[in-house]
Amino acid sequence: MVNLGSLFGPSSPPLLGLDISTSGVRLVELADGGKNVLRLERYASEPLPRGAVVDGNIENIEQVSEAVRRVWKKSGTRVRLVALGMPPASVITKKIILPAGLTEDQLEVQVESEASQYIPFALDEVSLDFDVLGMAANSPDDIDVMLAAARKEKVEDRVAIAEAAGLTAVVMDIDSYAARAGLERITDQMPGGQDQIIALFQIGAQVTHISVMTGGETLYEREHSFGGNQLTQDIVRAYGLSFEEADAKKKAGELPENYQAELLNPFLENAALEVTRAIQFFYTSTPYTRVDQLFLAGGCALIPGLLDMIANRTKISTAVVSPFKGMQLGPEVRESQLRAEAPAYLVACGLALRRFG
Repeated sequence: MVNLGSLFGPSSPPLLGLDISTSGVRLVELADGGKNVLRLERYASEPLPRGAVVDGNIENIEQVSEAVRRVWKKSGTRVRLVALGMPPASVITKKIILPAGLTEDQLEVQVESEASQYIPFALDEVSLDFDVLGMAANSPDDIDVMLAAARKEKVEDRVAIAEAAGLTAVVMDIDSYAARAGLERITDQMPGGQDQIIALFQIGAQVTHISVMTGGETLYEREHSFGGNQLTQDIVRAYGLSFEEADAKKKAGELPENYQAELLNPFLENAALEVTRAIQFFYTSTPYTRVDQLFLAGGCALIPGLLDMIANRTKISTAVVSPFKGMQLGPEVRESQLRAEAPAYLVACGLALRRFG
């Protein structure tokens, strides 16, 4: 069995969640605060040069590993064990049914046999892992097993980045799974949260990832080619700036007076339209006809006006995710700064939660 870096296994030693995205690297360290309360010890981010990561693929290992080294140093942590994420498009997942009562070795043989039917690569080219989900719904003699497979080279790229930065990768997860784990901690605190249908929109630089779930079960998952870089490109064209200058001025709010009317408002309208279309597609492609709560996450979630625009268009209760809600804050964490940055850390937070199984 070629192991996907303990994709599903829990981890108990101190562990950093390390999210490598198109736009940057984000790090989160969580600790046990006692009395079933977690504590956010540290968090930090570091931007990546354009082209270092493209469509989830590591194009420049040296640039990314250097950013990881900087973010680790900036955070002030001493922990060197990390949980990393893979983009969903890079991982094949499949739920299969196997006979109950198999030993671990027998399970591995069965999983490899089943995997060969679903994976369009030779098994020696992939990293493979599996998790027993429980008894099969309609058959007491069978179990549900989730298998996951990724091209070995893509896993090894991320492991190499950690090693080059002086860190050790001990868990490899899937970004969307990590985000859902981070969100479930929030929805579990909501009245009736387990029964509600929750839609999560992670709006990144290039892609918006959509997950719809209820009671811990994922009902729908999809990616749309829409993200904050579209607004940045509009700024580049309108004001003759470089991409880096445009991105910096966008974040700092240092753009001309006509920016909101001519660029920001059309972007917000387009974003709300994308969200509305995605929800309609969920309705037409599944048996479900409602969404009870919509959450926004990612680096673009706090763009001024976006929350209200989406809430007004969808007529659904909408909130920005705060993945550290209900946690204690360590002495290194500045609450005011955290409030402005937290939605971008959902995946990193979910990865850090792997320490607690």
